[in-house]
Amino acid sequence: MTSLRFRAAVAEDAEAVAQLHADSWRRHYRGAYADAFLDGDVVANRRAVWSSRLAAPAAAATVLAEDDAGLLGFVHVVFDADDVWGSLVDNLHVTNARRRTGVGGALLVRAAEAAGERAGDRAVYLWVLEQNKAAQQFYRAYGGSCVEAAPVPSPGGVPGRLNGSPKALRMAWSDASLVARSGR
Repeated sequence: MTSLRFRAAVAEDAEAVAQLHADSWRRHYRGAYADAFLDGDVVANRRAVWSSRLAAPAAAATVLAEDDAGLLGFVHVVFDADDVWGSLVDNLHVTNARRRTGVGGALLVRAAEAAGERAGDRAVYLWVLEQNKAAQQFYRAYGGSCVEAAPVPSPGGVPGRLNGSPKALRMAWSDASLVARSGR
């Protein structure tokens, strides 16, 4: 088994991150997102998002988890995204083959550490689809609390990319250091 490594993403990583993100959405967002979107232009949509994000990271960080075979997962955190809830863990995705192996937990801890070091507010939060019970359980295991539900915004602002009116749950931590302590 090869060793797990973490590093900051750079602009050249956009394609690999977009591919993993699209694959994860296809596997876990069926029902909430329209099949036509997931089976169609989801890769192009994610490629545009990640090309933009990684070209100008501003007040954010994207951490990649890799081994000798390549990209295993990533997490993206936007520092001080919300005056009440703190820094937003905007995406955390792991390859299907490496789910439940500790990669996701290690990425979540690194996002929280980055927020604790670089953000003005130590609180962190994220949104998870209401239908994604496994992810909710994962975040609760790391000390997250569900504090509210809200409509899922449509990807790229295109309403037809959603099925009906899916909900997302805000999972929150009052202090980023609670993530690392809970996950141990």
